[in-house]
Amino acid sequence: MTNLTTWNPTTPGILRLPSGRLLRGRGLSRPMPPGPRPDFGLYLLGRPPHLDWPSRWVRWPDFRLPADRTDAADAFREAWERSATERVELACAGGHGRTGTALACIAVLDGVPPAEAVAYVRENYDRHAVETPWQRKFVERLA
Repeated sequence: MTNLTTWNPTTPGILRLPSGRLLRGRGLSRPMPPGPRPDFGLYLLGRPPHLDWPSRWVRWPDFRLPADRTDAADAFREAWERSATERVELACAGGHGRTGTALACIAVLDGVPPAEAVAYVRENYDRHAVETPWQRKFVERLA
């Protein structure tokens, strides 16, 4: 079991879910943030990344929705479950659209109502999270 206190919940990029679980969102186009590396990463990209820690890739083109929504839902569930005992990172190229959408979907798994999840992530992670209307609808349609 990882010591979750090694990620400071007040550090930018860390989302605290209502349950207290912590997730780190980031853009892969920026340098690695300070602090420990993730134990697991969920990467939302058009092609798989090459990283030095356990990860899962969801094919997700920029400004769009996941290519396989069933796979994406399974990946969100895995990230949420792992976040109970591991440092989990979610990332796309910029850290806003796809990452914000995935964080909002995971917030729904954690109990945030789907209609409120985008606002929750924008308030607690990044005000630019979830960039397109179809990404917002994708989150709202989770049930």
